[in-house]
Amino acid sequence: MIFETHAHYDDEKFDEDRDQLLNSMKENNIEYIINVAAAVKGIKATKELMEKYPFVYGAVGVHPDEVGDLDEEVMTQIRALCSHEKTVAVGEIGLDYYWDKENHKNQIYWFKRQMDVAREEKLPIIVHSRDAAADTLGVMQEHHAEEIGGVVHCYSYSVEMARDYLNMGFYFGIGGVVTFNNAKKLKEVVSYVPMESLLLETDSPYLAPVPNRGKRNSSLNIPYVVSEIARLKGVSEEEVIEQTNRNAHKLFTKVS
Repeated sequence: MIFETHAHYDDEKFDEDRDQLLNSMKENNIEYIINVAAAVKGIKATKELMEKYPFVYGAVGVHPDEVGDLDEEVMTQIRALCSHEKTVAVGEIGLDYYWDKENHKNQIYWFKRQMDVAREEKLPIIVHSRDAAADTLGVMQEHHAEEIGGVVHCYSYSVEMARDYLNMGFYFGIGGVVTFNNAKKLKEVVSYVPMESLLLETDSPYLAPVPNRGKRNSSLNIPYVVSEIARLKGVSEEEVIEQTNRNAHKLFTKVS
């Protein structure tokens, strides 16, 4: 069955049908979902989701675009929730220079602080990086993120940089973008990266794959991602599902 490693079901876009949608997952071959906090309010919402649904696990952290709301009180909340039996990662954390919503130095500071929590709590990290390729890799190398482990969510950089992340033992989160006609660079990365380093994700409600591009995304769209990965790797769709499931269990060890 499919292991969905990155979704945001606490998002308001699911307010009208969240319960109905999540309760349809098992019959649609979705075995596990990791709900990933982004904003500060998402930390509590993620806790509520993973306590309500047996197949939903959580990642706790604050997205780089939201670090203006981060303070020591929030960091205490994050640290405390790391010990929850269903918290499997710290994330999503990282750098985002695309929107430039937050000062770069501030983003880097909180990225490091949240990595420190992950290291201390012995959890992997879920990394967000947009238009910040060199700084993200540099900060992670400087901070010895290879000792922490994790996944680069929605990977969007080059094959050359993918080698650096592979050398650090990181996984690559692959979602709907891989189905886009103009995603040549990502298709090259998926062709290059070993199957043992790939994870399935959606970033729901964002980045729906073709043929649903532009619509609200959900984990039910993962089969389109699976199909494209299988095509690029020259393997069966079942092999993609089975290997990415094994990979996810290896990284997110609390999932049972």
